[in-house]
Amino acid sequence: MKKKIVVCDALHNMAFKILGEQDDIEYVDASSEDKTKLLDIIADADVAITRSSTDVDDKFLGAVKNLKAVVRAGVGVDNVDIEGCSKKGIIVMNVPTANTIAAVEMTMCHLLNAARKYVNSANNLKIDRIWKRELWYGTELKDKKLGIIGFGNIGSRVAKRAKAFDMEIVTYDPYIDPSKAIDMGVEYTKNFDDILECDFITIHTPKTKETINMITTSEIEKMKDGVRLINVARGGLYNEDDLYEGIKSGKIAYCGIDVFNKEPANNHKLLELDNLTATPHLGANTVESQQNIAVQAVESAINAARGSSFANALNMPVDTSKTPKEFQSYLDLIQKLAYLASQINKGFIKSIKVTALGKVGEYLDSLVTFALVGALKEAIGENINYVNAKFIADEKNIEIITQKDKSNIFKNKIEIKLITENDSIKLGGTVFESNIQKIVNINDIALDFKPKGKMIFFKNEDKPGVIAKLSQELYEGGVNIVDFRLGSDHKGSALAVVLVDNELQKQTIEKLNNIQECKWVAYASL
Repeated sequence: MKKKIVVCDALHNMAFKILGEQDDIEYVDASSEDKTKLLDIIADADVAITRSSTDVDDKFLGAVKNLKAVVRAGVGVDNVDIEGCSKKGIIVMNVPTANTIAAVEMTMCHLLNAARKYVNSANNLKIDRIWKRELWYGTELKDKKLGIIGFGNIGSRVAKRAKAFDMEIVTYDPYIDPSKAIDMGVEYTKNFDDILECDFITIHTPKTKETINMITTSEIEKMKDGVRLINVARGGLYNEDDLYEGIKSGKIAYCGIDVFNKEPANNHKLLELDNLTATPHLGANTVESQQNIAVQAVESAINAARGSSFANALNMPVDTSKTPKEFQSYLDLIQKLAYLASQINKGFIKSIKVTALGKVGEYLDSLVTFALVGALKEAIGENINYVNAKFIADEKNIEIITQKDKSNIFKNKIEIKLITENDSIKLGGTVFESNIQKIVNINDIALDFKPKGKMIFFKNEDKPGVIAKLSQELYEGGVNIVDFRLGSDHKGSALAVVLVDNELQKQTIEKLNNIQECKWVAYASL
């Protein structure tokens, strides 16, 4: 019986040529179908290929009966409910590198236009038939400073091209080895304010909890008057309301964007502004890129339908069938501990040590895989998975250390130690009866709290009155305290773990840092 692949959104013709050549595959081109009708078409599909126009949501997942995999033809999976797919046993894959060059070149288009406003001037001549050269004075890229947020495949290639224009390049990316930038002749900074001082700023990061609203009013206020901003990465990385006000006021001289928080954005208020050029998410829209995406997506879909391989799987778990139920919670816990550690101790990861105490040590290999997914999620976003975690760790030259031993206090215990270029952090946890997960130590300080919710970690000199100061700052910041746990290393330092209702604002974190007795403060959430 032939396997059925449904193409939900438009793909390059090469995709259908390849699909038509497969004897064991039947395909349906549903790219022009109404999304309501699509729900009937995908009911018996084995694999679905989607793009940004199809949401893999509750309705989609409720309609499918036999679906084994979803292939997102592109990089972003913002419109795919990965957790929902996982619960239904559906593997989610993407095509992460096919459109790299197209996105880089689209960035350069917006960068050049931000400097010279050639789109505006061309429209003024062609549409309005007005010839007024004096209206269109631009600025040269030469000797201007370009700030690049995110220095991965795209950001680094933008830097290479910008250097050809004799621009000075500064990059901010706490999740790369600084030598990657320095070896290219690019200035690497750990201080985000250095980016805000640049003449041009472009962003190339995944959409994660840390990068959403990375540029808001407070950052815009620190920028140069007449700064020019570019976003060809993901909608929402720049706060769109704050961006609107910054452009309207003239603080931002020009902005070029290819992506919006909600698309299509036909009636977005940003489109009202003269000193902004917006394109309808064209970053991947080149013939070469579309062909690469189509070919890679279809090949992945065919292999998934046959069950032979799942390239770039974002949620395919390691085989836990041989792990007893009593130890499966430790896999989940080590991933949480690692993710928490990466939020507390931000920076380029140099080494990860996983320690298993007790019988849980028999499953150390699986614990390492889950720990890597947790530790790298903050930097990589949803593109990290159980399949590629070890490969990515190797690429980043992250040292992986393992240790197993007998457990003294607890029947079983796991620990992760995360060492970055900045600091080190060690978190330990265990699972009690009724499957209750607990964090029981941070570094050498004993604590007892569940790994769940919004948390403030506040290390301080162990002196009277510190808790009162901490509570006062949270009160003034409108932050409601849900729970408060305190521990001491009995060497003059204390650590408070404060569970709160609210997302913590940057200003509040800065005020907590300014408390005289504070050694460090971090905010994290699970």
